[in-house]
Amino acid sequence: MKTEKLGMRIQRYMEHKGMTIDDLALQTGLDASFLSSLQDNDVYPSLGPLLKIARALGLRLGTFLDDQIGQDPLIVRAHDRQPELVTHKGTDRPPSHLFHSLGRGKVDRHMEPFFIEILPEHDEERRLSSHEGEEFIVVVCGTIEVIYGTETHILEAGDSIYYNSVVPHYVSSANGKEASIYAVLYLPE
Repeated sequence: MKTEKLGMRIQRYMEHKGMTIDDLALQTGLDASFLSSLQDNDVYPSLGPLLKIARALGLRLGTFLDDQIGQDPLIVRAHDRQPELVTHKGTDRPPSHLFHSLGRGKVDRHMEPFFIEILPEHDEERRLSSHEGEEFIVVVCGTIEVIYGTETHILEAGDSIYYNSVVPHYVSSANGKEASIYAVLYLPE
C-alpha cells in the first residue's frame, strides 16, 4: 500500500473541515505561501509547523506520520527502520533531519518516539520553533547543539536533555558532522 504524501493529507483534511489555505494560515500563524508549498512540493517542515497544522486540523501529529494500522505491542526492528519524515529549511536546500518513526502503527499513542539522523547544515541560520508539550532526547552518536531559549547546550553521545517544548528551541549537529539521537515528544491532546 502506497503512503499518501503530506501535501495530499493536509489538503484532504482541510477539505473535510471546509478550510482554505488562508483559514489554515490564520489558525496556525504560518504564512499561506509556506502552506501552499507543502501541498505543491512534497516537503516536510520541521515538527513545530507540522504540529501547528495538526492542531489546527484537530489531528494528532502521528496522523501525518503513520498509515493508521494499529499494533499493540509495537516492535520496530532496527534493520526495518526507514526515514519517513525528512525536514528541509526550504525546497532548494538539502535535508537537515531524517526522522525514523518508532511509533508508526500504534494509533492510540500519546508520545511520538523517533530515531533521528541529524545531518550537517550548510548555513548558520537557526530557526527556533516552539509547540505544546515536552521533548526528551538521548544522543546516540556524534555531538549535537541544542538552542533552548537564550541558552546553548552541547551534548555528546550518552548525554540527554528533557525540556518543555513551548520554549523556542533548535536541535542541530554541533560540529558539522552527522549525529544521531533518540527523541520522544509528548504532545498533549
